[in-house]
Amino acid sequence: MQETIKYWRGVEELENTPEFQKHAHNEFPEFLPVSEANGEASSATVAPRRDFLKLLGFGVAAATLASCEAPVRKAIPYLNKPEEVEPGIPNWYASTYFMGDFYNPVLVKTREGRPIKIEGNNLSPITQGATHARSQASLLSLYDNNRLKGPVAKKQPATWEKIDQEIRTRLTGVQGRVVLVSNTIISPSTKTVIREFGAQFPAFEHVTYDANSSSALLRANGGVVPGYDFSKARVIVSIGADFLGSWISPVEYSKQYIVNRKVTADKPTMSRHFQFESFLSLTGANADVRVPVKPSEYGAVVAALYNRVAGGTGGAAIQAPTTAYAKQIDTAAKELLASRGAALVVSDSNDPAVQTLVTAINTALGAAGTTINTAAPSFVRQGDDARMLRLINDMNNGAVGAVIFYGANPVYDHPLSQQVVNGLKKVGVKISFSDREDETAAHVDYICPDSHFLESWNDFEPKRGFLGLAQPTISPIFNTRQAQDSLLKWTGSTSDFYTVIQRTWSGIVGGGAAWDKVVHDGVATGTTGANEPTAPAAPLTLAAAAVSINNTSRTAGNNVELAIYEKVAIGSGIHANNPWLQEMSDPTTKATWDNYVTISSAMAKELGVEQNDILRVTAKGKSVELPALIQPGQAKGTVGIAIGYGRTHAGLAANNVGANVYPLVSVAGDSLVYANTVTVAKAGGDKPIAQTQTHHTVMGRIVVQENTLANYKKDPKSVTEYIRIATPDGPQKPQKVSLWQDFEYKNHHWGMVIDLNSCIGCGTCTISCQVENNVAVVGKQEVLNRREMHWLRIDRYYSTDATREDGGFEKMENPSENPNVIFQPMLCQHCNHAPCETVCPVAATMHSTEGLNQMVYNRCVGTRYCANNCPYKVRRFNWFNYANNEKFDYQMNNDLGKMVLNPDVTVRSRGVMEKCSFCVQRIQYGKLEAKKESRRPVDGEIVTACAQSCPTNAIIFGDMLDQNSQISQILKREQGERAFHVLEELNTQPNVTYLTKIRNQA
Repeated sequence: MQETIKYWRGVEELENTPEFQKHAHNEFPEFLPVSEANGEASSATVAPRRDFLKLLGFGVAAATLASCEAPVRKAIPYLNKPEEVEPGIPNWYASTYFMGDFYNPVLVKTREGRPIKIEGNNLSPITQGATHARSQASLLSLYDNNRLKGPVAKKQPATWEKIDQEIRTRLTGVQGRVVLVSNTIISPSTKTVIREFGAQFPAFEHVTYDANSSSALLRANGGVVPGYDFSKARVIVSIGADFLGSWISPVEYSKQYIVNRKVTADKPTMSRHFQFESFLSLTGANADVRVPVKPSEYGAVVAALYNRVAGGTGGAAIQAPTTAYAKQIDTAAKELLASRGAALVVSDSNDPAVQTLVTAINTALGAAGTTINTAAPSFVRQGDDARMLRLINDMNNGAVGAVIFYGANPVYDHPLSQQVVNGLKKVGVKISFSDREDETAAHVDYICPDSHFLESWNDFEPKRGFLGLAQPTISPIFNTRQAQDSLLKWTGSTSDFYTVIQRTWSGIVGGGAAWDKVVHDGVATGTTGANEPTAPAAPLTLAAAAVSINNTSRTAGNNVELAIYEKVAIGSGIHANNPWLQEMSDPTTKATWDNYVTISSAMAKELGVEQNDILRVTAKGKSVELPALIQPGQAKGTVGIAIGYGRTHAGLAANNVGANVYPLVSVAGDSLVYANTVTVAKAGGDKPIAQTQTHHTVMGRIVVQENTLANYKKDPKSVTEYIRIATPDGPQKPQKVSLWQDFEYKNHHWGMVIDLNSCIGCGTCTISCQVENNVAVVGKQEVLNRREMHWLRIDRYYSTDATREDGGFEKMENPSENPNVIFQPMLCQHCNHAPCETVCPVAATMHSTEGLNQMVYNRCVGTRYCANNCPYKVRRFNWFNYANNEKFDYQMNNDLGKMVLNPDVTVRSRGVMEKCSFCVQRIQYGKLEAKKESRRPVDGEIVTACAQSCPTNAIIFGDMLDQNSQISQILKREQGERAFHVLEELNTQPNVTYLTKIRNQA
């Protein structure tokens, strides 16, 4: 019989074996000789366990670890390695992000079969390689352990075979109308599947509902969103539309907007941007002229603007209510008229009257064919408020026999949610495709969990003539199935959804090699016609719009109004269980992990409210209680609350975070209006808001620099202030006075330029950095403790009306009532004279031969001297083992969540200092790839995660020793003009250069 081989599984087994003791005696005389009389070691000959570990160089900590026997794990080798998988080498796949909010073609990086990073697809003519924080962070939702592991029937796990059989049987005998409720679907193939599914029922309806509705915009424009092109606009007027942050297509619009915002001495021109809004949005923060107005005044502003424009173009005036903003409206109208054919007006109002007038203004300005591409309208918003309201009534009247929810969660995000719940009780068959038991799925009979978009095939037509494709980058992690395949099963079709997509595209791109190219590229041109709008409700006439606006203005009065808005990160609530987005600070409030009541300082004083006091906001007999956040720029007589919070059935990161404000959305006729008249009162107590920044102005320091376009045109060399140090030989630049010996860079010298004119503060770079570099999520309490871990932050500074003569720095800490805003990305400056390097007692932070300030994690003993000595405060300390403690890490503290980690970057443990590394792993990879081909890296091959993801190309990274590189050309052009270093007087000589922000203001 073959001898059974026994393997030792721990130190405690090894040290007791005769074979080991025999050899140990030869190596370590401290061990007594081994008795071989019976082939076993006697207890007298065995060295004490602790002594044995000491001999091997272990400490007491290692002895403690050795006492815990690790479980036996089976390793499965690559005996038959997939052809496309090469260990250690990434694969990239083109796909598309669209989760009912906006369209973003992406490239997905996989390592050993698991997606670990998302970047923009440069082949897309719509987004041109840009991304958004939500699309970057959507990767984490793939590994969300709160997703359903399989189908559920009547609250119990079920097999797909059983659930398919039951659903087919029950649908066959359904009494009443069958309704599929979805968010916006821009997939032509999905609409084909839905149409074929509905054809088997005598009465079928597909109702499209968007949580943050644009129904009025569709009604005023023939059922589509106009094809806005901000790159063609010299003058932009926005009434409440946060088009850079969350409105319609922020990735596309940001890319367009910045085209006319970049300035050089050769092109000293900029677009002019007016913003009328209630809450200080990301777009408002970037405006040249911002006017705070109440939501009820939007109509009056648009009506007055229409009359001014109509007067300059020969149009007929309408009866408009008086407004307190006549001067600003006159200025905006004059500039719009002066730029006819290159002017654009947009609004996010869901009031049909407002949108009717906005459409009329754009028509009068000749926007069609220039700033509005009439040949390529957008299909990314298709929700119809009237049909959804009618469906709710029909469910309560017993007219609906079956309802299927696909990407829709009206029990959570509809203002009539209780009526939805009541109506569902009268529906015979209720099905949800939700990937979790969300608020609506908790009330259905069957949950057939849809697969994540990275596990799925799909196609998209975001604009007429533009197509996108999504392909799976990983097999389904759980026992999920695409909703389209479920519908095909219930139809009785033998085809799968992939076949339907190929059939849809065959007449456009062809098959064979042409189809393979489309899959490879992820984008194509052509149209299927599937997204052409059905006949919308008739638009209002100008006279009817005027009557509606005048009625609204008369009833508004002096009441306090609630402005309900959408945050850049969390959105409508779909992404609430994503801890990366929960911990991303809001661009303007810098708050994380909550929503809150934004209130102006004047109203706060009037009500006796301090920051963090809990306020009760009441409308329609319903209330929410949230902490107060005193917000500069908030319109007088208004408060603001963000949607997307207050989830109860989303997951660990989202449940019971903040409050649900959807019940306070008002229903006006057949439209939802995201504003309401409210009462505001102190509820007692307080709740701290976790903000990553609590100082709001620069207080007169030269930290971030800005100037006006007029001054730039006069003299580009005078818009930036440069520091000079007094010496016996006269004022000198700081670099000329130094005790340091300068480094000599012979091969590469990596650096970064950040154009403050291009940075809109969207925060995409912070999430991209977090994904790429395995940056930990720490939770709300740690943020309150000032222990957030982001390597890259975006500092937001408000202007102040105070000066030093008014009372020094204390008054300068107070922002203006309606401040100018400037954003400054702040990361490790990779100083050539780095203060951190001189104080580290163990040389854990050191300078590379290529200009990088590096961290050697294994050396770091956590003294934090480097953080104390860093003037930029960009170093982060691991107070806890965030990556392995469920108290801090909401989704990545299990084996599934760890699949998102980048294997090229060390996961830091407790007691280690960390910071931006200029994505050194990318630098090394690029150098090695170039070395294989016996050449130097080409400019653009090596790009940091933040620079690659930036939608406005505000961050430029490269080799400053390469005279042909983009960064070298920019530094050469801007030297002495807009280029400056932060805290230059300290002579740290950073390798990060900023370009002064220029405002198009008087």
